[in-house]
Amino acid sequence: MTTHRFVLTREFIELDKLLKLLSLAPSGGIAKMMVAEGLVQVNGEFEFRKTRKLHAGDVVRLDEEEITVAAADGADPVAG
Repeated sequence: MTTHRFVLTREFIELDKLLKLLSLAPSGGIAKMMVAEGLVQVNGEFEFRKTRKLHAGDVVRLDEEEITVAAADGADPVAG
């Protein structure tokens, strides 16, 4: 499995935009189709909302790719 760490520069990023930005989808349209087809999980559950807002601490999985969304300041929201 390939793991990625995506550092937020804003409060959140939308799921389809994250997939396109990390080149896990060749276009925004394909990213939306991948989500709609149930190929993407967020925090261990299948996600069907294409524009779901991802925040620090969220974990996205697509096939053998895992992306951890991190806060820009390095704080770990899970650890408190």
